[in-house]
Amino acid sequence: MPDLLIELFSEEIPARMQVRAAEDLKKRMTDGMVEAGLTYGGAQAFSTPRRLVLAVEGLLAASPMVREERKGPKVGAPEKAIEGFLRGAGVAREDLEERDTPKGKVFFATIEKPGRPAADIVAEVLDHTIRNFPWPKSMRWGAGSLRWVRPLHSVLCVLTSEEGTETVPLDIDGVTTSNTTQGHRFMGGASFAVAGFDDYEAKLKRDKVILDAAERADHIWQDATNMAFAAGLEVVEDKGLLAEVSGLVEWPVVLMGEIGEEFLGLPPEVLQTSMKEHQKFFSVKNPNTGRIERFITVSNIETADNGATILAGNRKVLSARLADAKFFWENDLRVAKAGMGEWLEKLDNVTFERQLGTQAARIERIARLARSLAPITGADPEMAEQAARVAKADLSSEMVYEFPELQGLMGRYYAEEAGLPTAVAKACEEHYSPLGPSDDVPEGAVSRAVALADKLDLLTGFWAIDEKPTGSKDPFALRRAALGVIRIILTGDLRLKLDSFIDAHLVLHKIGLNQVKATTGEIDTLEEVIEEISDHGVFGAAFQAVLERLTSDAPDTSDGSLLGAVGSAVPDISADLLGFFHDRLKVHLRDQGLRHDVIDACLELDGGDDLNMLVKRAEALGAFLKTEDGDNLLQGYKRAANILAQAEEKDGVEYSFGADVKFAETDEEKALFSALDTGDTEIEAAMQAENYAAAMGGMARLRAPIDAFFEAVQVNAENEVLRRNRLNLLSRIRRICLRVADLSKLEG
Repeated sequence: MPDLLIELFSEEIPARMQVRAAEDLKKRMTDGMVEAGLTYGGAQAFSTPRRLVLAVEGLLAASPMVREERKGPKVGAPEKAIEGFLRGAGVAREDLEERDTPKGKVFFATIEKPGRPAADIVAEVLDHTIRNFPWPKSMRWGAGSLRWVRPLHSVLCVLTSEEGTETVPLDIDGVTTSNTTQGHRFMGGASFAVAGFDDYEAKLKRDKVILDAAERADHIWQDATNMAFAAGLEVVEDKGLLAEVSGLVEWPVVLMGEIGEEFLGLPPEVLQTSMKEHQKFFSVKNPNTGRIERFITVSNIETADNGATILAGNRKVLSARLADAKFFWENDLRVAKAGMGEWLEKLDNVTFERQLGTQAARIERIARLARSLAPITGADPEMAEQAARVAKADLSSEMVYEFPELQGLMGRYYAEEAGLPTAVAKACEEHYSPLGPSDDVPEGAVSRAVALADKLDLLTGFWAIDEKPTGSKDPFALRRAALGVIRIILTGDLRLKLDSFIDAHLVLHKIGLNQVKATTGEIDTLEEVIEEISDHGVFGAAFQAVLERLTSDAPDTSDGSLLGAVGSAVPDISADLLGFFHDRLKVHLRDQGLRHDVIDACLELDGGDDLNMLVKRAEALGAFLKTEDGDNLLQGYKRAANILAQAEEKDGVEYSFGADVKFAETDEEKALFSALDTGDTEIEAAMQAENYAAAMGGMARLRAPIDAFFEAVQVNAENEVLRRNRLNLLSRIRRICLRVADLSKLEG
């Protein structure tokens, strides 16, 4: 069984494309060969800046012969039909065989396709792969029509077996396959021939090329950390930068340089970001002070002066970059120390979203919402509002304009320079968090209030203009915002009725979107609507209550008014957004092992806008259902519910009350009455106290009497009085269980 080696050698491939391209080469080649009947034992893909490599072990020497029987037309069919079958099958008339079938005699053809040599199949698949390779961006060069990410110089393609090495012949727009390649661009020697993968990898390393990207990354990290350790420093870990740099060099040479003294006073994050984004340098910090003092660069060449000239050039370029950062920092400090008012004024002219207005308008909404949320997070309302008003001021700063990824972080520095409280400065940095499922959530009470307000304003705003995520598209990261709200609530153990805050904030958005010149009376009316919503939490009821109270004094507050327009639009939007939160919650809890149907069962009780309570109830129910009592009680409930549903449909009535123990005949029936009396009180008290474990304990104690009842009692008795009484008894089982969750939503 031969081994296959392919190398596609070109000008430098962008680092971000290399790993994906290597996997694409592997998948397209192996899929194509297997489809053609050429199976293999194993395959590996590699990439360097100048080459994509595929090594396949245990390849078949040839595809097997394929024998196929094909059914044709009936004997005696029109001649044209038979001729068409002969052409399609590729056989002669004398090769046909007549066979008896239940539908009469039918022609059959036996088609034999001989196996093909591996070299022929590999050449065919490789030609198709190269010509149709899925580069994100590609180019043409010279007079040819071939497209590749960068000009393709050579293709190595060999099959190696015990008999020797065979070059697979192929010509692709003038690029002819061979068994030769070359090493490092500067330190390598002449082209060399290879006889298999092991020989290829060894000769590449001799010519200063490390083929494996993981090996290059390990080499870089080891040398970098050793250099830093020797100087009493440590390298700031950055896996993304390490992966990128390992794709920029074929022979990594690690060098450590010093940062100019005049730049050491810059915030470490500024130094780190500037060096990473502009120069692809690793930052080296003093572990005692946290200050960035040196940098690590990775060269692609060894020099006689051990990199001194390279470092000198890098320091010169870095100094120019850091001089810009220092200029931005000093200018920003001047504005920050003056209170950041200049930046906030600029936000009046910065559009957040065409329909949702400016950043300044958004800040006003967030500040209002943060103040309302402060008591829930345990923050001081004044401080929460203050933090919300300055949290986005750094968007106008020169540093954030240059490095947008530093937004929030620079806000903390500037807030500290402005002399604002520590909690306010911390909120400036943390209110964007969490940025992903593994990102930390804000810790401080003020930070949580502002973070929740920021995300709720984002979500309600885009729901108000009907710009919701669709499929895989989520350009405004609304799924991430909803998950952030969920994680902040759950991590902080916050009791937050989402419905009231969603409704009140949707009103604010709809006021702006209606663009109506409201009279003074209408503005007062809208303020009262928002206040009423915050108190009661149900938009429809709150809206009606305020509308009715004001109708006598303001008869024009009716259909066509701003209040009427807002009131008619909000409830459906609010319900849809709350459903979006529930979908995100299911995904979040599913990752933690909680079934989606358990969440659905708990959602039915009160609308599910208190996510913290909902999760605690769902966790208790999920744990209960894993026990034998829980599983059996669920079956008992479903049996009771099914019998009830059938009886109610048949009789045309609802059996929901009237069960009386005096009509009980058996001991099991009487015992169930007693158990339901006790359980009803116990479960109701536990649910009121939000002691869900106790409620599940009360449910567990119902399991045995319910099982015994169904074992001993015939519900649909011939005596109509007994039948109605027992059906009403089943209704009590259903009603008590529904106090905990809608068990009909549970699977199994």
